[in-house]
Amino acid sequence: MKISPRRRPLVEALVFLAVLVAVFVPLSIIMGGGNMLKTIMATAHDLLLNTVFYLMGITVLTGALSKLMSEFGVVSLLERILRPLMKPLYNLPGVAALGGVMTFLSDNPAIISLSKDKTFSSYFKKYQLISLTNFGTAFGMGFVVIITMIGYGQLAGALVGLFGAICGSIISTRIMQRKCLKAYPELDTPVHEKLSEEPLDEAFPEDDDPSQHSIFMRFLNAILDGGKNGVDLGLQIIPGVLIITTAVIMITFGTGPDGVYNGSSSQGVPILPWLAEKIHWVFEWLFGFEHMELIAFPMTALGAVGASLGLLPTFNAAGILDGNAIAVFTAIGMCWSGFLSTHTAMLDSLGYRKVISKALGAHAVAGLCAGIIAHFLYLLISLI
Repeated sequence: MKISPRRRPLVEALVFLAVLVAVFVPLSIIMGGGNMLKTIMATAHDLLLNTVFYLMGITVLTGALSKLMSEFGVVSLLERILRPLMKPLYNLPGVAALGGVMTFLSDNPAIISLSKDKTFSSYFKKYQLISLTNFGTAFGMGFVVIITMIGYGQLAGALVGLFGAICGSIISTRIMQRKCLKAYPELDTPVHEKLSEEPLDEAFPEDDDPSQHSIFMRFLNAILDGGKNGVDLGLQIIPGVLIITTAVIMITFGTGPDGVYNGSSSQGVPILPWLAEKIHWVFEWLFGFEHMELIAFPMTALGAVGASLGLLPTFNAAGILDGNAIAVFTAIGMCWSGFLSTHTAMLDSLGYRKVISKALGAHAVAGLCAGIIAHFLYLLISLI
């Protein structure tokens, strides 16, 4: 039934209020209204102090390190090393390696600025340029995710997860390219006039010659500028961590250790594990999850990987965070890294709204594949 424009605001308001009542009334009945509100505030406060500031510390340090790597040529070196792998693995020009490195060191939107550069995009055909959205998103905040996972003493699990994320990125990019060519054959044309595959330092000349500055000043400017970028990234993840993670915790965990609701943080009604238990064998076989609460991480990563990282301290305190979970979380967290909240904006900025659904479908499949690959590879390594 079509709703008239005049009645739409009223209908939307009524629907919103109905959903709000349907969510909060059952929670308040089970937990108690006062306890529910106290738990929401306590959980958000605990996440802000013990998770957000921890993650911000990581983003500041990794931001400074990534800026140093860029300033002193490590990024360019990595790009040159990875360039030969782009065509056989991803069916992308060699310069696409720069996009993967930049999103790995920062976040998903880094691929947009590159793809909009005419010199960079001239190496691509149209369907390849579109698939950069899937390619870049699969590595978003990868550096932060891996460092965070290693912080829990699981280096092997984090590296296995990185391999799984790389496999997921290949799957996502290839599926996206195939779908685009099948639906829109006209995209098999160059974006711009083709350029030769010249070195990136020639294609992207620096306005300021670094040799004019001393090593110390370059080092100091790099760590300060990189640290400021890390602060910005840390501030950007606050809404996702506090809002999304609090909501997920409220429907994932139950009462406190004493078995009663008392308004403490990280309490809730375990709706999500109850639903997951109905098909628990799927998650146990595909991801090796013995505790259904772990499902909260990949579901949260769909919206914001920073928010999903906020769940790790709670999992660790509950004693359910092991090497396999770290491997699967790293793979899915990197590969998905909030693609539901970024894919639409990224493709819209590139002017290809018509392929948004294809991009989302390809990346959803790829993220699941990344987690499955990480799980079975971790099992194989554990048996050796």
